[in-house]
Amino acid sequence: MKSNNRPMILVTNDDGYKAKGLSKLVEVAKEFGHVVVMSSSESQSGKSHSITIKDPIRYKLVEETDEITRYVIRGTPADGVKMALCSLLDRKPDLLLSGINHGTNSSSSVLYSGTMGAALEGAIHQIPAAGFSLTDYRPDADFDASEPFLRQVIQQLLIKGLPQGICLNVNIPAIARDQIRGIRVCRQTNGYWTEVFETREDPRGSKYAWLTGSFVNREPEAEDTDEWALRHGYLSVVPVNTDFTAHALIGSMKEWETEKVDNEGRS
Repeated sequence: MKSNNRPMILVTNDDGYKAKGLSKLVEVAKEFGHVVVMSSSESQSGKSHSITIKDPIRYKLVEETDEITRYVIRGTPADGVKMALCSLLDRKPDLLLSGINHGTNSSSSVLYSGTMGAALEGAIHQIPAAGFSLTDYRPDADFDASEPFLRQVIQQLLIKGLPQGICLNVNIPAIARDQIRGIRVCRQTNGYWTEVFETREDPRGSKYAWLTGSFVNREPEAEDTDEWALRHGYLSVVPVNTDFTAHALIGSMKEWETEKVDNEGRS
């Protein structure tokens, strides 16, 4: 692997190897180090942190230069990170970048995101990591306005790193560069998606469904959230923890503890 003693930056995404968002992230990342790309042959949106365990993961080296090493795999974003760390790289990367996703991953969307699944896998392995998303779902979305902010986040990550088990969820508003007001470090919005399944029937009479829905913000007036930041022209940067424990609840649940329980659930 041709790193030329520069930082090694592992880049992945969940929209497939042809996605414009991936191309933009690779373009900027190359300014900071040797880039290793692990991207799927097809879209892996909505795969969250899933991994492939019942099928072989096929992969192919498609490019290797002084600036970039590129693999295409048939697997999830988390698969790609695991394979890179365990089999393909000769050392741990200095940085892991995922995206740029076509569409927002703010609020509860972080739970479903393959983009963030890859970033969280990096955090598990103690690699400074960030997932990037643009609030534009179109395949031909314009990512140019994100460039200076990508550089700023990448530079901060390389200089300062992140605590163990933490990665960043960075969402970028789809507006002109001169309209972006800056970066806000904030928290995840308390919100959810209302799902609707549009049921249809194919020519053979078999039913099928498409998942649709809309986002509901439970706290639209809160000014310290990612949704507020995006609505007001800021990039939102949310530190995300791999530890899902609700620590604040542990103390009040101590009364649930028992030493021994009989067959009827009595202590």
